[in-house]
Amino acid sequence: MPVTGDQQLLKQLNRMALVRQVSAQPGLSRAALADVLGLTKSTVSLLVRELVDEGWLAESELRTTGEVGRRATPLHLDPDRLALLGADVGVDEARVVATDLLGRIVAGLTIRYDDAADPASCLRQVALGLTGLARRLARLNAAGGQRRVLGVGIGLHGAVDEAAGLLRHAPHLGWRDVDVAGLLARQFGTGSPLAGVPLTMQNEANVAALAEFEFTPQSATDPLIYLSIGYGVGAGVIVNDRLLTGLRGFAGEVGHAILQVDGPPCSCGRRGCADALIGLGALLGEPRPSDAALQALCDRVGHGEEAACAAVAAAGRQLGVLLNNLWASFDPMAIVIGGAALRLGDALLGPARAVLADYARAAMVTAPAIRTSHFGTDAVAVGAAGLARYRLTRPLGG
Repeated sequence: MPVTGDQQLLKQLNRMALVRQVSAQPGLSRAALADVLGLTKSTVSLLVRELVDEGWLAESELRTTGEVGRRATPLHLDPDRLALLGADVGVDEARVVATDLLGRIVAGLTIRYDDAADPASCLRQVALGLTGLARRLARLNAAGGQRRVLGVGIGLHGAVDEAAGLLRHAPHLGWRDVDVAGLLARQFGTGSPLAGVPLTMQNEANVAALAEFEFTPQSATDPLIYLSIGYGVGAGVIVNDRLLTGLRGFAGEVGHAILQVDGPPCSCGRRGCADALIGLGALLGEPRPSDAALQALCDRVGHGEEAACAAVAAAGRQLGVLLNNLWASFDPMAIVIGGAALRLGDALLGPARAVLADYARAAMVTAPAIRTSHFGTDAVAVGAAGLARYRLTRPLGG
């Protein structure tokens, strides 16, 4: 389908192309940006001036290039004047953060729900937390002025219809068909510092993938897969600079990929799903696992309890099978593993790496890099902020 638009759209596309290029290659000069992006030097100079004035970009000290004429001025993302807000709407609590354009947390708080079974109540608490952070940002700007919020991202633990703003199903919360966008928009009404600020949302594994893609030195790692192992199992997949969301927005639901024919029953009705073999619900044997139960399992494994170690190792081997299947499906440069299950450490990841290495040797090929998330327990909240940046810097969608 041909892409058309007016001059304002073209200008915004060029502006955000500049932002993305400077993010990927900090220190580029205006002349270098013009060469890389195929724009005229006068166009780049005009757009850079606007982006500097608005707080997107900042200039570093002049550097000598060895050429005759004006010395190049390096450009980088400005960490001081703009902000992104992100929320991890978890099962028992929410984590909300404010980050700078580089994904560094400048403020944050954790919110324990009053009633986890009531989505309206939980989202009202999240909205209050985000609004409070927006007000605090005015006092956090090192330059002495207000830090303006560019966008708000929400990470949800379930199947998300981003276009409609709906959480279709969050099995571990018991929520279904929740109008997240509508509920939050009403909270961000007239008088709120977030009134009119762009709001977007995605599945928690998808936003955690964006945290790794947008905010780490490995941002050029593409394709990238983020595998989340918590109450259930999910994945965020990025290919050719785009987050894969699928026809109905449910791509990455690898928790229901079959790993074992006629295996243990899964909550979805199938048997042998990754959720039923790897997820914490299966490992802990509880329909609604708790932090205390996970810590107890970690303690048993740490003390070398045979049954606990065997169960975690078995889950780790199944994780290795899943990693192989993701590798074969997407041929990624890296697979990042995150989620609460990482607290089990090498007891879980060691068998997984061993299985994947065996498959790689058998095929006589090199497996992708397997690493853990740079953002730890903040991966979803920071990734939600990353989702806001991802959408803002891709005006035609990503």
